[in-house]
Amino acid sequence: MKIVFLDRSTLSPQTSLRGLTFAHTLQLFEKTSAADVADRIADADIVIVNKVKLDRSALERASKLKLVAIAATGVDNVDIATCRERNVVVSNIRNYAANTVPEHTFALIFALRRSICAYRDAVRAGRWQDSEQFCFFDHPIRDLAGSTLGVIGDGVLGQAVARLGTAFGMRVLFAGYKGHTGQGTLYTPFEKTLAESDILTLHCPLTPETRNMIGSPEFSLMRKRPLLINTARGGLVDEAAVGPALEAGQLSGAAFDVVTTEPPPRDHPFMALHSRPDFILTPHVAWASDQAIQGLADQLIDNIEAFVRGEPRNVVGS
Repeated sequence: MKIVFLDRSTLSPQTSLRGLTFAHTLQLFEKTSAADVADRIADADIVIVNKVKLDRSALERASKLKLVAIAATGVDNVDIATCRERNVVVSNIRNYAANTVPEHTFALIFALRRSICAYRDAVRAGRWQDSEQFCFFDHPIRDLAGSTLGVIGDGVLGQAVARLGTAFGMRVLFAGYKGHTGQGTLYTPFEKTLAESDILTLHCPLTPETRNMIGSPEFSLMRKRPLLINTARGGLVDEAAVGPALEAGQLSGAAFDVVTTEPPPRDHPFMALHSRPDFILTPHVAWASDQAIQGLADQLIDNIEAFVRGEPRNVVGS
């Protein structure tokens, strides 16, 4: 059985791929360009992929393909419909980031809420010496206790972030779906969540309904000038509108770990915001603690082993 891993470099070098227990050959590629995908999977029985796109034209040339094992939770890079037509099973990774993403989310929240980066940069620039006293007060510092955390997305990650918020003494609101009503008492209407939150954090998938769910019209509803945190998916926020919202004071800060195009081009609107003390961009690493990536790799091998045993697990669409 031939197994091809198209983008091994998307997992950290220290991550170990456990050996498989059945007879196989494993071909590892650190990266794969779009032009090389079809040739590399043409005679594969199993393809492992993280972010490389598997489209219809490539899949139709893979006549032996039986399993696409996605080394991630998101599946939008794989043509699921074509796999279904060709009886190719698609598996993905689930619930591996329940600690790392919430912790990164709160790292960003703390960094902005307490102006950590702004004070670090000021100290580097000599501001402490210039102040001629034991401290200085150039940037705002605000507690989390007593503030309101608006969580958009109520899955495993949203729930974990909410628990951390509660532990810090925050009032937590779960936003209802945008444009929907009558979702029950556990949810606060979307617009009301925007209006009442001191911090908004996104933990929902990117779908046609959620694309650009937050933009200029929504920023105008945010009367408490909240922090906006996105560790979920690029495209949930109209990225071109973030800078103007910061400039206009509609947001008191913004932190993103994800961008619509990754890596972002040099002319992306976020690239012009790096000098602002109220903006942070990290390179899609909220998921990437050592423990989480190793858990992902172990689950990936488990998915492949289960499929070969005739007991497929984590099947997309099931």
